[in-house]
Amino acid sequence: MFEQIKHNLETIEGIETYPIISLLIFFAFFIGLGLWVFSYKKDKIEEMSQIPLND
Repeated sequence: MFEQIKHNLETIEGIETYPIISLLIFFAFFIGLGLWVFSYKKDKIEEMSQIPLND
């Protein structure tokens, strides 16, 4: 069954670009997420961390 899927994927024109594009999207998302987390204000993080304790 895997050989049939492999054969179908090999016959599609330009299929080799999709893994590269998906990898670039994956890395761009996590780099963007990391930049957002590290640029978040520390006082806002401290305020949100105290929310469960404010009962």
